[in-house]
Amino acid sequence: MTLDPALARLLRTMPKAELHIHIEGSLEPELIFALAERNGVALPYPDVDSLRAAYAFSDLQSFLDIYYAGASVLLVEQDFHDMAWAYLQRAKADNIIRAEIFFDPQTHTARGVPIGYVIDGLTRACDRARDELGIHASLILCFLRHLSEDDALQTLQQALPYRERFIGVGLDSSEVGHPPEKFARVFAQARALGLHLVAHAGEEGPPEYIWSALDVLHAERIDHGVQSVKDPALMARLAAERIPLTVCPLSNIKLCVFDDLRQHNLRDLLDAGLVATVNSDDPAYFGGYLSQNFIETFTALGLDANHAYRLARNSFEASFASPDEKAADIAVLDQHFADAGLPIPA
Repeated sequence: MTLDPALARLLRTMPKAELHIHIEGSLEPELIFALAERNGVALPYPDVDSLRAAYAFSDLQSFLDIYYAGASVLLVEQDFHDMAWAYLQRAKADNIIRAEIFFDPQTHTARGVPIGYVIDGLTRACDRARDELGIHASLILCFLRHLSEDDALQTLQQALPYRERFIGVGLDSSEVGHPPEKFARVFAQARALGLHLVAHAGEEGPPEYIWSALDVLHAERIDHGVQSVKDPALMARLAAERIPLTVCPLSNIKLCVFDDLRQHNLRDLLDAGLVATVNSDDPAYFGGYLSQNFIETFTALGLDANHAYRLARNSFEASFASPDEKAADIAVLDQHFADAGLPIPA
């Protein structure tokens, strides 16, 4: 199946938000090698091509092993700026006008990198993106679920001097065997601080993990959530409460959550009235940034311009922007469709 060129153009050019992007997962092999050379870090791969050839994953853990190896080149504040700036330039090309960016401080503090280097470098790139690219970019601090909750609590305390530079906390890394309730205390502390709460759940883990993320962690958004279709009661709740899912189609294929993109359940989630969104997750590793996720998914599932509008609008509604900012973002989207001569779905 091929995609109509007009629809492909719409998917690339329509304004959109990205709500599930791990900034360390945007680190392309070329930048990994450039930073390794700048910082004197030896890599276990002789060149860019051999590193990219290693991007063949059988599951989430096989990806994480190489993901953490790639992050080893990030040592000083400028590295974090350069990584985020590279992503934000690609976001501009995809007409992303709002991005809520995940970062994993424990990946770096465990190597002796001060958390201030991480947050200062990322913040500087976000500020620059607002001024130079017109992108509203915010940061969400994620805890690594394969580590202990005590480690997460310590990380939150280390981040408190930078509290105004991130808008929320999340939960990522190896899902199976690390249920959300393992992190009940640290999420309660974050909630008391007024931070937004999101959590990876229902990627490889069962629907029960999504229930726990909602009821124990009080997550406002579920990252991935594709296993929710196995539980009709959960689907009904997600639809009734308008709880967003940040779905990552190409990631799901690369990590073998689905065998084929034509089997993906994004259409089912939309048909059930869920606030599903499309995101790129770890685009350097999974074969595509946001527009590529849209194009390949629409091609595989036969989605149309009405679906495009719903997904883009969902991304703005699901963001942590203020009501006025959301209204302004949606107005830009509506104008884009009007200028393209397309009806705005009811």
